[in-house]
Amino acid sequence: MSSILTNTSAMVALQTLKNTNTNLQKAQNEISTGKSIASAKDNSAIWAISKVMEADVNGFKAISDSLSLGQSTVAVARQAAETVTDLLTEIKGKIVAAQEDNVDRTKIQSDITALTKQIESVVSAAQFNGLNLVDGSVTGTNVDGNTGINVLSSLDRDASGNVTSNSIGVASQNLSLTGGTALTAAAASVGSDLGTAGVIDANDGGTNDFIKLDTFAFLDAAGGATGTAALARGTAGLDNTVTGGLMAGDELTFQIGSVEAKYTVREGDTAEAIVAGMKTAFQAAGLSSTDFTMDIDTVAGELKITNNTNADVAFSFAASRGSGGLSGLSTINVTTGAGATAALGAIENLIQTSIDASASFGSVEGRIEIQNNYINKLTDSLKAGIGTLVDADMEEASARLQALQVQQQLGIQALSIANQAPQSILSLFR
Repeated sequence: MSSILTNTSAMVALQTLKNTNTNLQKAQNEISTGKSIASAKDNSAIWAISKVMEADVNGFKAISDSLSLGQSTVAVARQAAETVTDLLTEIKGKIVAAQEDNVDRTKIQSDITALTKQIESVVSAAQFNGLNLVDGSVTGTNVDGNTGINVLSSLDRDASGNVTSNSIGVASQNLSLTGGTALTAAAASVGSDLGTAGVIDANDGGTNDFIKLDTFAFLDAAGGATGTAALARGTAGLDNTVTGGLMAGDELTFQIGSVEAKYTVREGDTAEAIVAGMKTAFQAAGLSSTDFTMDIDTVAGELKITNNTNADVAFSFAASRGSGGLSGLSTINVTTGAGATAALGAIENLIQTSIDASASFGSVEGRIEIQNNYINKLTDSLKAGIGTLVDADMEEASARLQALQVQQQLGIQALSIANQAPQSILSLFR
């Protein structure tokens, strides 16, 4: 049946042409934008995923900046600690030279004083963007519970879409020379001081001719002083304002007659380690083994010092906490033989303190560098993933564009032919 009111062929040709024009417009949009999914209407699910990933990429860029800043900050602190180590090593050389009697110890002391001031200058200048990790100015607590700072390291997204941030904890290292406060007798003291206070009686057949260094307490991680070994400065939970217990860096000074011995508590030291260290310090300081017998009880953790002379000998003992890990450096004095001997033992502990600080900074700097490299690679992978989801295949789009252009031309011709069909009905009325 032919009708001049309803042209079915024209309607089909028109609808086909509309579809072709729609697809052609989509292909042109892909080519101009470079994306197969440029908006939510193209594919809402894929578009939403890509936007979440793009947000993560921007977040990781900020994390990379944070890691770079943190790495630079730690690098400055590490370099300062290594420089301090070199300077302390140089001071050790001066102290060793002062052991010789035929030297000008006053001039050597002047050199040591100059090097000490240089160390103070290095520690004071070791700041990056106003943050100094080696002068004791950092008082906050990092994610590890230690005194220090946090460096933002990652964003973690779980299956539910919840995002949490993670940080790398950087422990500060106090290498200042600031003096500290005296500790109480509960922290460390001569517990068995028989006879006259402050005196070891003469060895004349009495019972008061010896003393025992046998009273020790250690700070714990709960803010008290019930520990069994010395904890490092900045350990989580440790309260260094408690003066009734020892911690790493505390200094013990023990003098018998004119001989003075010093021992700096190290991380992990027990009572046994401390009395052994003090005995070694006395031997290095020149305490006569003939005049005084030193016996260590490893079970009880005590040092018994017996006076073998026929005269009373004064003694003194004190424990102090320097707020700076190098606080003992300011008391080094090699102008006398005894001072030079005592300084030799003290400098070893100070060098170890700076070495430990350098190692700590070096370790965390390496960790930050590894994390930064990982974040950069992860960002590149996310970008590639986003591109796979939404980027247009330009080869395919080009081929499709040419095909659709041909279809458009054919559709126009088909519609033209369909529109001319009703004219053939006029022949029926001639």
